[in-house]
Amino acid sequence: MTDAEGSASSSGSLWRHADFLLLWGGQTVSDMGSAVTALALPLLAVSVLKATTFQVSLIIFLTYLAYLLITLPAGVLVDQVRKHGLMMWCDLARTALVGSIPVVAVLWHVTLWQIYLVALFGGALSVFFDVAYQSYVPALVQGDQLMDANGKLGTTNSFAGLLGPSVGGALVGLIGAAKAVAVDAVSFAISALSLVMIRTPEPRPERRAEHVTFRAAMHEGLNFVVKHPILRRIVACTGMCNLFSSAVQAVEIVYLVRVLHASAALVGLLFSLGAVGGLIGGLTAGWFSRRVGSARIIWASILIPAPLVVMIPLATPGWGTLLFAAGNIVFSFSALLYNSAQVSYRQRICPPELLGRMNASVRWIVWGTLPLGSLMGGALGTWIGIRPTVWIGVLGSALGGLFVLFSPLRTMRDVPDQ
Repeated sequence: MTDAEGSASSSGSLWRHADFLLLWGGQTVSDMGSAVTALALPLLAVSVLKATTFQVSLIIFLTYLAYLLITLPAGVLVDQVRKHGLMMWCDLARTALVGSIPVVAVLWHVTLWQIYLVALFGGALSVFFDVAYQSYVPALVQGDQLMDANGKLGTTNSFAGLLGPSVGGALVGLIGAAKAVAVDAVSFAISALSLVMIRTPEPRPERRAEHVTFRAAMHEGLNFVVKHPILRRIVACTGMCNLFSSAVQAVEIVYLVRVLHASAALVGLLFSLGAVGGLIGGLTAGWFSRRVGSARIIWASILIPAPLVVMIPLATPGWGTLLFAAGNIVFSFSALLYNSAQVSYRQRICPPELLGRMNASVRWIVWGTLPLGSLMGGALGTWIGIRPTVWIGVLGSALGGLFVLFSPLRTMRDVPDQ
């Protein structure tokens, strides 16, 4: 145990854990920049390049394609190297990659092909960063602080979702969508700097006495996931929710611009209002876990709020767009509570030497559904219309909670100590 960890553990608060605060602060800035890009790139495609519904959905598809293709091998690599250094180099590479869009916008003009390439390779770098990130947190904080840590880190994403779209919408209006992406490039550089400043030593990965092939090492993580009676239900729930929610994400910019007739500034505002729920969920995750139960909250957080999410497809032009924001508030609150709980569960039950491969295996399955959902959303939006596609996505995502309801979690209040 390091001095920093000891201090945080004895106080019971992560607010005194300097290195965790550096990690948290760097991710807050990085997520803020990514929230700007998540709005700016589809707007660039829709408003400037006049992309079709299916072409816009391809941006989301390529962003998540790497999670389907390289996540399992990434998990093996993460377990063999120090996570801290890998995360830093991923941030630096993403700085250069995302920064290419505003540079090209100044010197020439951005094309759909460049957007597709940035989405594809940026997604690949995010695979390595995210797997290392979830495996690094247990090395930085104590086991009983994981729910609080994951809640705070989830709040980061929601805080970025609160301000990022509004900032992104304003920047798109002032300087154009392509140049607004420069904010994301700078944010990755700041994240890399925050990682450089962390001083908590990370244990060197243990080398195994016996030789294990790369394929066998990869399958160890996958077998742990699929053979665990509760974890496989959590993975099925998350995978189904991601499949249908990514179908909504693939068409939601088109839904807002072409169906609800929202301007770029209003689109940003609506996303910001929706992120309020995630911010509240992240800040209260630890409290809900204690009051409801760290096991019970996994299924309760996704099923109880589900009926209110139907406000999203019920939205109409004008003041009716507030229904979209209200539905997003409920959805982001539910998702943040659920993710904080299930990630903490995974981190507590998994042996440290298997964390990278376990997280990679989970990501391979649950994020591997994202590109498929994006294609489904783009295809359905073209064939049956945007609003019916949003209805299918919202209802399908809610049904995913049945996997964890009908599991051993239903009879448990708290996750047992491992």
